[in-house]
Amino acid sequence: MSLKNLLFVTLFLSISIASYSQRVREEYSYMGIYGGYSMVELKTDQLNTKQGDGFAAGFLTRGDWYNKFYMEYGVNFFLNNVGIYGREAGNPSNEQYIDYNLSGVQLRLLGGYHIIRHHLGIEFAPILSVNGKMKPKSESYNDFILDGYEAVTAEDISDVSRVNFRLAGGLSTGTKNFRANVQYQYGVTNILNRLNDEEVLADEKPDGGFKGNTSTILLGIYVFF
Repeated sequence: MSLKNLLFVTLFLSISIASYSQRVREEYSYMGIYGGYSMVELKTDQLNTKQGDGFAAGFLTRGDWYNKFYMEYGVNFFLNNVGIYGREAGNPSNEQYIDYNLSGVQLRLLGGYHIIRHHLGIEFAPILSVNGKMKPKSESYNDFILDGYEAVTAEDISDVSRVNFRLAGGLSTGTKNFRANVQYQYGVTNILNRLNDEEVLADEKPDGGFKGNTSTILLGIYVFF
């Protein structure tokens, strides 16, 4: 399935679930929008990386489920940056962290527990993340050689895995119509796994293959209607 089709299916499922949620618990069920700032790391032993940042925005529905438990369904669109160290081909003295962009969409089903009803809650969620390629922010870095390799360029590692799963947990506080939250997401799948099938990387593929997991802290704001 193409990335375009995956994004369409993700959006369709989210809208369908949200509509169902609205009908189930009319006494406390709201549609809302979300915006947030992210701090992102790519945890791997095969690349020299540094933390980057990004943002997320989307829509969701939130409603009571059972006693003090509640649920959220939503879609987030994200654009994240991460740095990977490399050197200019033919000019090894020019070394620096190369900024990479990674964008995509997340479908999440979040469960929460009211510590203080409608004002403070603890939350947890499985997340399906569908993304595009991880590309250098500027094409001028495409031919940079990555740290620890002789011929692997910045562009060579762009074709990362498209579908990934994450686990998330966090805290949410506010009112029925306005909330702020902090959330931690960990990518349980190997986002670099697709690189192991790239012929251009075969000669310098690490023992055990490329392995990497994302680690993200999100600071967000919700507005419900």
